[in-house]
Amino acid sequence: MSGALLLAAIGVPLALLAGCASEAVRARAALWLPLAPLPGLAAALLAPDASVALPPALLGIRLSLDPSAAMLLGAASLLWALAGVYAAATLGARPDPGRFAPWWLLTLAGSLGVFMAADLVGFYLLFSAVSLAAYGLIVDDGTARARQVGLLYVVLAVLGEGFLLLAFVMLAQGAPHGSLVIRDVVAALPGSPWRTPALTLLILGFGVKLGMVPFHIWMPLTYRTAPAAAAAALSGAAVKAGVIGLLRFLPLGAALPDWGTALAAAGFFSAFWGVGAGLRQRDPRTVLAYSSISQMGVIAAVMGLALAAGDPGAGIAAALYGAHHTLVKGGLFLAVGLAATRRETRVGLFVLVPAAVIALGMAGLPLTGGALAKLAVKPVMDDGVAGLLGSLSSAGTAMLMLHFLARLVALPADAVRAMPRSARLPASLAWLGASALAVLVPWWLYLGVAGGSAAEALSAKALWSSLWPVLLGAALWLGLGRAGLMPPAREGDVVLRAFRRAALYGVLAGARLERADAALRRFAVALVALLAVALALAALSLGA
Repeated sequence: MSGALLLAAIGVPLALLAGCASEAVRARAALWLPLAPLPGLAAALLAPDASVALPPALLGIRLSLDPSAAMLLGAASLLWALAGVYAAATLGARPDPGRFAPWWLLTLAGSLGVFMAADLVGFYLLFSAVSLAAYGLIVDDGTARARQVGLLYVVLAVLGEGFLLLAFVMLAQGAPHGSLVIRDVVAALPGSPWRTPALTLLILGFGVKLGMVPFHIWMPLTYRTAPAAAAAALSGAAVKAGVIGLLRFLPLGAALPDWGTALAAAGFFSAFWGVGAGLRQRDPRTVLAYSSISQMGVIAAVMGLALAAGDPGAGIAAALYGAHHTLVKGGLFLAVGLAATRRETRVGLFVLVPAAVIALGMAGLPLTGGALAKLAVKPVMDDGVAGLLGSLSSAGTAMLMLHFLARLVALPADAVRAMPRSARLPASLAWLGASALAVLVPWWLYLGVAGGSAAEALSAKALWSSLWPVLLGAALWLGLGRAGLMPPAREGDVVLRAFRRAALYGVLAGARLERADAALRRFAVALVALLAVALALAALSLGA
């Protein structure tokens, strides 16, 4: 029974995807979007330690769950279901609702499946599915800009998958008895002759998916371009493929101080870069994208510190942090969608108040899910330099989330495609559900899975530890704003502008190379003929 749930978590979305081959089914496929992730939620709740192997005809792929993966799978399934409600409501008025659903279902299958993949082949296929299928969601509106953003996304996604493919080959080479089971290849990694290049490629590959600097440039463009429901699912759930990748493939049981320190440093750098660049953005969706860069940097830092210390138990803390981020970030993108399609001139309190609570929760606002997530990772960061950097990043997150709320209030009412009247109630319920779950689910996970206690979470020390970074961030945001010292709003960041400049130079250089190549092609036949004559003369000379 438990194995069947794992299969259903992937099989149901794929079965619905196959049904989309029928035009009649495809036209009504949007109605099934909220239901497709429910088998994944059932697997996370009822089969947190299950495993199953597919028959050889299906490559013998193995699926399994552990508590960390089950936490991420459950949170991702909840978000996909809520985003599916929002998507189904808003797609109803479109003339081609069936075009969106196949891409959604394929991305969903990969997003949930990657949490359960237990071997190299299955993980790579499912990771590729969640990465590449998202292209169809990004380019949904069919504009030239969306296609350009989609192309940039695919280029970086393929780059990341290339890193991982090479890493997986090295892992397989170092595994005993040719095993492709992830648990076996990771256990052999610390003593493998391929350890250095394999770890480098793993961190690069998953770093692309996490949006770590300098591979982060796809996030702001993608989340701003995709429809609200798709942006919610991609930013909250799909990006966690990088988190489960680090959890699955880093040998946390073996202390590797050099590697761990390097990963932690890269993670903290991304965390602070995301805050600094996000404070310069005008569009609230772009602010949220840079917030994701920052939060994924924190998770990478936690994983790096765990790798340096050889702490396998840190996976639970990182998974709790990731599960909280899944629900908060997905919910906030739904809030932006609702705020942008309002007809009145002001953002309603049913959007602004919950958004303020869960947004500041990411900074650790006491009693929220974010406070518990930060409390869970605190032992990993300890009270030294890493702990101080973690607290400062929380203060930065508070600044960034206050900036987001200000931009949300200032968002023009026509910034996103108008929402039909019939869609407002289900879309609003999806948003309110996401905001409530972002507070409640971390409490359940912290008390029931992570082994925390209410007494610890509600102690004066824990409450103050959560509160002071939020107060510091709020004071800095208000003080710098009043003093006129906040960075001026300007879309993009240094890396993105450098990338665009390089792309422009690449286009110009490509045009020159094309002209040179055309000139060479005009002489190609003559050159080949001359070479043939020379060879013939040489042969005649030798024959003589």
